[in-house]
Amino acid sequence: MLSTRHAAARTKPLSRAFSSSIPRGRERLVILGSGWGGYTLLQGIDKRRWDVVVLSPTAYFNFTPLLAGCAVGTLEYRCALEPVRKYSPRVTAYQAWCDKIDFKRRRLQCMPATPAIWKHSATEHVDPHLGLQTIENAPFTLRYDKLVIAAGAYSQTFNVPGVKENAHFLKDIRDARKIHMRIIECFEQANQPTLSDIERRNLLNFCIVGGGPTGVEFSAELHDFLHSDLARHYPALARLAKINLYDVAPQILSNFDLNLVQYTEKTFRREGISIWTNHHVTSVEAGKMFVEEQGEVPFGMLVWSTGLAPNPLIDDIQDVKKYKKLALLTDDRLNIIHTDGTVNDAVWAIGDCSVIDGAPLPATAQVANQKGKYLVKALNGIARDQPISKPFEFRSLGNLAYVGNWKAIYDRPGAEGFLSRESGRLAWLLWRSAYFTRTLSIRNRILLPFYWFFNWIFGRDLSRF
Repeated sequence: MLSTRHAAARTKPLSRAFSSSIPRGRERLVILGSGWGGYTLLQGIDKRRWDVVVLSPTAYFNFTPLLAGCAVGTLEYRCALEPVRKYSPRVTAYQAWCDKIDFKRRRLQCMPATPAIWKHSATEHVDPHLGLQTIENAPFTLRYDKLVIAAGAYSQTFNVPGVKENAHFLKDIRDARKIHMRIIECFEQANQPTLSDIERRNLLNFCIVGGGPTGVEFSAELHDFLHSDLARHYPALARLAKINLYDVAPQILSNFDLNLVQYTEKTFRREGISIWTNHHVTSVEAGKMFVEEQGEVPFGMLVWSTGLAPNPLIDDIQDVKKYKKLALLTDDRLNIIHTDGTVNDAVWAIGDCSVIDGAPLPATAQVANQKGKYLVKALNGIARDQPISKPFEFRSLGNLAYVGNWKAIYDRPGAEGFLSRESGRLAWLLWRSAYFTRTLSIRNRILLPFYWFFNWIFGRDLSRF
């Protein structure tokens, strides 16, 4: 995901445009973002025919379906990562934010996402809204011939006060590590002899807001962690732990078949996970949140997973059509559309920051991955003077969600017959095999089964560092 810095970083860039030492004759393709869309494109693009530049605030790709498992120690963090620089020197990579796009001059205003090495390299800037600000690195400009915007999206908070300061999100491997540390921290704090049982129960009350696949899978993984590992190491505390899943909708997993939703709810209730639908969180403070239907709810950890908010970069882009102000509108070949109706044949948008005009698709890894593969064919065809004529067409491979205790659900909308809708152990096998086959490197195809087997034998990681 590509993110932008606060307003302090939006300064006039240096009059310096970075260029690589690639021989002449190849057009420069700049990819903004290293998520499902951007990284898929990076993998498949013909690097002999394109001067490829990747601009992303992170130097890696997150395999997002595995983050819930990483957060509870089921998998080692490296299992969910793919480094962008594995393609160097054929690809130029900058760990930086993109703050502004000039479509007419084909220039990007960028800000390094790394801290200044020396304090004297930081500069001061007076922002009209924020006052005197310190900028740790000087901005720079980047030229492009072709541009792919795969900037991703932010976590949606619906402007609920206190969420950003007091809740955990689960969109990046760094989020998973913080969550893992916090879980262990809650148990270590609850283990102190000076605490009362009420204080211990509050510390071991884990709340998840958001009943989509991410919230459901994390609830399931946390349940397994509590009952399989933490109960063995903290036997007196495990019985006090509680998992609560909140959602404002009438049911969880709104994109799944109703029978599968009911199966999940039944499974969760049998395992002791409380589901609170039609509940509205009004504010969050340190160690407690306020729910309209319940009042004050204390917690030891709050995980917030309520959908996507627009990337500030997308907010700043002008003169282009947008979908409900949340994403860039594209045509069926994924080119962006200007407000006058003209199509920009040098700029594409894929992933969570884009929507096809007249055919909106869910903001999922599956959609972003398929758009990335389509652009691989399209751009490689352009480089060979053989542009493809077919528009993008999404082919749903179904939806998967882990529900705990070696069980999962699988739903393929529109399909009938065998393997159209499955639940239980068979769906769990589909879930694991799907993530194994979709892993993007041989290294991780080795690491995944190794850590699944290793943790099954020896238990999950309980270290905190």
